[in-house]
Amino acid sequence: MDKVEATATVRDFDPISGSIPATKVEITVSCRNLLDRDTFSKSDPCKFSFGRTEVIDNTLNPDFVRKYILDYFFEEKQNLRFDVYDIDSKSPDLAKHDFLGQVFCTLGEIVGSPASRLEKPLGGIPGKKCGTIILSAEELGNCRDYATMQFCANKLDKKDFFGKSDPFMVFYRSNEDGTFTICHKTEVVKNTLNPVWEPFSIPVRALCNGDYDRTIKVEVYDWDRDGSHDFIGEFTTSFKELCRGQNQLNVYEVINLLGPFFLSQVSLLSFRNPSQSTSLHYMNPYQMNAYAMALKAVGEIIQDYDSDKMFPALGFGAKLPPDWRVSHEFPLNGNVDNPYCNGMEGILEAYHQSLKTVQLYGPTNFAPVVNHVARYAAAVQDGSQYFVLLIITDGVISDMAQTKEAIVNAAKLPMSIIIVGVGQAEFDAMVELDGDDVRISSRGKVAERDIVQFVPFRDYMDRTGNHVLSMARLAKDVLAEIPDQLISYMKSRAIKPNPVPVYSPSDEPPTNPV
Repeated sequence: MDKVEATATVRDFDPISGSIPATKVEITVSCRNLLDRDTFSKSDPCKFSFGRTEVIDNTLNPDFVRKYILDYFFEEKQNLRFDVYDIDSKSPDLAKHDFLGQVFCTLGEIVGSPASRLEKPLGGIPGKKCGTIILSAEELGNCRDYATMQFCANKLDKKDFFGKSDPFMVFYRSNEDGTFTICHKTEVVKNTLNPVWEPFSIPVRALCNGDYDRTIKVEVYDWDRDGSHDFIGEFTTSFKELCRGQNQLNVYEVINLLGPFFLSQVSLLSFRNPSQSTSLHYMNPYQMNAYAMALKAVGEIIQDYDSDKMFPALGFGAKLPPDWRVSHEFPLNGNVDNPYCNGMEGILEAYHQSLKTVQLYGPTNFAPVVNHVARYAAAVQDGSQYFVLLIITDGVISDMAQTKEAIVNAAKLPMSIIIVGVGQAEFDAMVELDGDDVRISSRGKVAERDIVQFVPFRDYMDRTGNHVLSMARLAKDVLAEIPDQLISYMKSRAIKPNPVPVYSPSDEPPTNPV
């Protein structure tokens, strides 16, 4: 069997129109004791249906790295089919490859199995035992970050008799039941005991499902053409440890039963790197990014209602120099004692400069900035001032419960919160915070007022490229609820407007004598 691949299909699945999935789940596929259809080697399995896995050479027991991500509807029957093939050529036509077996199941079967791990015998070939397929499901977190990493090693064990080793690395994330799920393989570096692997980018969700403290296991192997790769050693870490970057803390001892070996360095090269064009913070020299456009559109209108045009501007979710501590309420201008910026131009300048000095970093917590503004609002409740907090976000939120509590408490204060969602993420959490349909609550306590207005930035991008009109529409909709929110606060506190000053000619400044 040269190469093995698997396919998966959603069959007879017709979800109710408008149905909202309960969650997204990730399906991992492994097979054991597959049929050997090759004369001089083992099978090269592959699987597919709603997608194809990668092809794995020379193995009857493949663990596929490529995953399937499905919407999970608790109340619906979601039928699945998995087919496994021995890949004998580069032809995409499955009829030209050896069929190794198939299995039918439902997504509910997988999710409902102990530890969400379903093991079933493969069938489809009369009179043959086709081995088994193992399907594991895990609910996906909301983390949408990507990390770019590079590894190298020194003095690995020599496994080849006539040459050096051909090492590659295999990454596994840990599961709640103590098992591990494969999530990445590096390339093979030929004939060396001191390999330097190419940098690779990987979703943080794949490594740890957004849990930065979750154990990550890394195994190192010496590649062999026949698939019988020699185990060199392993080590464990976590994404939190990897995020410390390239230093002596990220040197790992690679251990097996024969003795220790050393991995020389681990460097986290980028984490939501604003210098990369894929980042929502990317500073295109020819066009503002979505964060800057939203800031400018909303800020240029609301600043007219502030007498001195000096605004405190805060960032959240970043590591700050010089000690690279994580902060969720840091001044964009870097001045802790005076976070105020002069008008929108000052805020934009501070934003641009901060991207050059801080390291963007999860998790994403809203509660600290909400509470920060709430402290100011709590000090001035006589109606003389009203505070508006503008949050621009990609939709990821790690402290939903704490944020809800902060908003419920803030609803008693003279403040409103505007949230603009940028990027293509699902903004279900932001819609929930908006509270238009259901007033937000926390610990059984309902917010006194609706103080949150949310809009997704993408709904306002004009396909004709007319950003002036689209940003005007954005600002209008974002600010639409502010007047009513302000009035609702004043009425709830029986605060009446100050009397209009009476104009008198004596108020005019004296003129120069003729």
